[in-house]
Amino acid sequence: MKKPAELRNLTLDELKQEESDLRKELFNLRFQKATGEIENPMRTRHVRKNIARVLTVVSEKLKAKN
Repeated sequence: MKKPAELRNLTLDELKQEESDLRKELFNLRFQKATGEIENPMRTRHVRKNIARVLTVVSEKLKAKN
């Protein structure tokens, strides 16, 4: 889990890549949950919150750009 301060040091392209990676992980976790083989169900919640953090930083950067 990256902290917001660490995310703010990344470029927009790096943030988009981070979001993409997190969304893939979330998809895999949902698939594991559906098949009943998920080890840590709370991981889904953490990934969702990390996606929100990334999107928040992207939004901040876009507002600062304009």
